[in-house]
Amino acid sequence: MRIITYNVNGIRAAMGKGLPQWLAKIDADVICLQEIKALPEQVPLMDFEILGYRTYWFPAQKKGYSGVAMFSKREPDSVIYGMNHQESDFEGRFLRLDFGQLSVASVYVPSGSSGEERQGFKMRWLEDFYHFVKALKNERPNIIISGDYNICHKPIDIHDPVRNATSSGFLPEEREWLSKFLDLGFTDAFRYLNKEPHQYTWWSYRANARNNNKGWRIDYQMVSNNIKDQIHGVFIKPDAHHSDHCPVVIEIGNTF
Repeated sequence: MRIITYNVNGIRAAMGKGLPQWLAKIDADVICLQEIKALPEQVPLMDFEILGYRTYWFPAQKKGYSGVAMFSKREPDSVIYGMNHQESDFEGRFLRLDFGQLSVASVYVPSGSSGEERQGFKMRWLEDFYHFVKALKNERPNIIISGDYNICHKPIDIHDPVRNATSSGFLPEEREWLSKFLDLGFTDAFRYLNKEPHQYTWWSYRANARNNNKGWRIDYQMVSNNIKDQIHGVFIKPDAHHSDHCPVVIEIGNTF
């Protein structure tokens, strides 16, 4: 089973850069998208349906902002929209599909880079999300939560950990939260199989950052520990240029 997570930074813009054609080649079973910035009626869904995907959307109420979606070649047993959390659901930040005993979710963690008010919202959101996932794991123990977490966990995950020590996304309290989240019983699938430095999933549009590979690894495939032994491969795909992020692909046993 191949699962992709990809912050597309506007799905309509990404489609204009060849996203459907790229998806046809990568041939994933489930696609988790973040920052779609569109309603489904604003998107030519046939471009994805012709590839065999059923599409599920949880856009933000604010037009042109945030939102998550999931595409699946297999019909899920159930689709769960949101976290039953008013502020989070207003911004379209969580969507889950259940396939038998396995659940796959797309999450878009808020950014705090625009200022103190938004950073405060991010930290409150993270605390609420922690308790939400803690309860969810009791209900759905085999779960993969894929998405843009807007946090680099370790110095190896960011090109300049010293200068970014006070930057949103690499603050000590954010990194501590991510450690606490993993302690709920999750494995960072990429680091489980890949220990190499200089592996990033997001680059600023400024200062030619992508060409110089001055990036951040903030997009994750978080896998329940009890199914981590079924991870066969995890790949970052920096050759995909539809966004300021790039996709992360996981291949996991389909024996659930």
